[in-house]
Amino acid sequence: MTYCVGLRLKQGLVFMSDTRTNAGVDNFSVTKKMFTWHVPGERMITLMTAGNLATTQAVISLLEERSKQPSDRSPTILEQPTMFQVARVVGATLMEVIENSGPEGQTATSQFKASVIVGGQIKGGMPTLFLIYPEGNFIEISEDNPFFQIGEAKYGKPILVRAYEADMSFEDTIKLLMVSFDSTIKANLSVGLPLDLQVYAKDSFEPTELPRITQDDEYYQLISQSWGEALRTALMHLPSYKLQSD
Repeated sequence: MTYCVGLRLKQGLVFMSDTRTNAGVDNFSVTKKMFTWHVPGERMITLMTAGNLATTQAVISLLEERSKQPSDRSPTILEQPTMFQVARVVGATLMEVIENSGPEGQTATSQFKASVIVGGQIKGGMPTLFLIYPEGNFIEISEDNPFFQIGEAKYGKPILVRAYEADMSFEDTIKLLMVSFDSTIKANLSVGLPLDLQVYAKDSFEPTELPRITQDDEYYQLISQSWGEALRTALMHLPSYKLQSD
């Protein structure tokens, strides 16, 4: 399992992913799940993956190989004119890998399923995000649905729903995501540190990759401890339930 979030703000995009993969409770490892391609001054594209590790690695490898080897059959993600077309290529590649993974094609889909968040900006368009399903279809971010999650989403979603604002600063958004990931990590053993974090400023066409967040990161530890204390304080200040006496 994993946990990844892509979030759109008025000033750009923010991506965060964990790095934990597991094949049982005694077999954990660290694997990168965030990947970026960019052409300075022209485009920036970031993918985050969740699901079967062999499937997601094959998708990334195919996208990488095809971006370096021009083909007559179709433009690569570095040649597509819009982010919508990039999402179509990623979706088709994901479906291709899943279909070719099992001996029975589509009947083996569930065993090899994966999902992807792809986001970025191509010159002439706006920064945007897409959530791509194992079947290859996808949806785009909107004002009513301003962030996407893949993997173990349920524990970290409440704070995003309650606290997100489109005009938040990058700094406050990172703080919000820290709380979301900390809540998920504490609730689910299959999600864990370190965390990868990237900020993209609108019209910059350059990703800003921030230092990997490890267990020893002072800011992460401060947020984790302070959020726990703030929750306990808030709980104690809520009106107490009144038991009915006999």
